[in-house]
Amino acid sequence: MKPKLSIKSALVSGFVATIAMTAFTFMAPLMGFEMDIPKMLAGTMGAPIVVGWLAHFMIGEILAIFFAILFLAKTNTVPDVINGALFGIIPWLVAQIMLMPMMTVMAGAGFMAGLFSGSAMVAMASLVGHLIYGAILGTLYKPQILSDSKTK
Repeated sequence: MKPKLSIKSALVSGFVATIAMTAFTFMAPLMGFEMDIPKMLAGTMGAPIVVGWLAHFMIGEILAIFFAILFLAKTNTVPDVINGALFGIIPWLVAQIMLMPMMTVMAGAGFMAGLFSGSAMVAMASLVGHLIYGAILGTLYKPQILSDSKTK
């Protein structure tokens, strides 16, 4: 038996994982800060909030496809909660080291001010959100299984 990419499973898993991560961010005000990803994306693009929501879910879907195509193949692992959570660390690092500083520069502040969201608490909350995203993605994603007779 050989696993094969399932785009449908990746997209469904990515959508559900993005919903879960977004639901977690709605709890940020209870911790004393805001983590409104669609609002932040829309503001950076100078676009309406609906564009921010579309961008947020598009990113979640692209990451799910990367998980299914690249991460699982390069790490030679199976999709599960642990491998999904480990995958979640990758987009978190990219966001904290590249994206947040670039968005901070676009807003008129310095690059260094945006590193790790400019706050250890916000960066850690973002890590938890990405771990939730990855764990759910890894749990839900199911590659197609091909029998050896079909792969010949």
